[in-house]
Amino acid sequence: MPNIIALLLCLACAPALAGEIALIGVIGDKAAVLAVDGGDPKAVKLGQSWNGVTVIAVEKERATVEIDGKRRVLVLGQHYRGAAVTSDRQSATLAADSRGHFFAEASVNDVPMRFVVDTGASVVVLSAADASKLGVDWRHGLRQMIQTANGATGGYLVKLDKVKVGGIELTNVEAVVLEEGPGAVGLLGMSFLNRVEMQRDGQTMTLIRRF
Repeated sequence: MPNIIALLLCLACAPALAGEIALIGVIGDKAAVLAVDGGDPKAVKLGQSWNGVTVIAVEKERATVEIDGKRRVLVLGQHYRGAAVTSDRQSATLAADSRGHFFAEASVNDVPMRFVVDTGASVVVLSAADASKLGVDWRHGLRQMIQTANGATGGYLVKLDKVKVGGIELTNVEAVVLEEGPGAVGLLGMSFLNRVEMQRDGQTMTLIRRF
């Protein structure tokens, strides 16, 4: 009986394991605002733990947390599910290059396309040359000025019929086609990434389809 009581006490004292975790915001480099399983957000200070999540580092629009003994990098607005990935959920695994950038060998409308994962881009970004190769009728999109790292340039808002990365295939994905800019690599922005979970483990990133 004493052993059973001790076991029950240990279980009662153990922290609850987090289910789905979302980074709602950051407070400078001092705290991350987290939500667990869709509950109310809570500011968790650097080094503190809450609902099985420990905040390790906080940067602009991202935070490093420790969950179940593993460190994960959460991007603002990103959801991470602690449960194991089941076989019926589409996923893709990406590897970082020597500079820490993640590239995705993808396809748009069944045409091969290489992207760099960019959480700072609100939508998928293509050059005019790449869009033409992909058969995207971008000149009929809504034109507006787009601010890029190299300054403002003209861009056209379009919808991509199909974007596939690994086993993940999404349809009707918002994108912008830039009139000027390099055509070698597109940007896999948040119009795609918002529809997946992003789990980073060292030099590997796993994307898992959410809906």
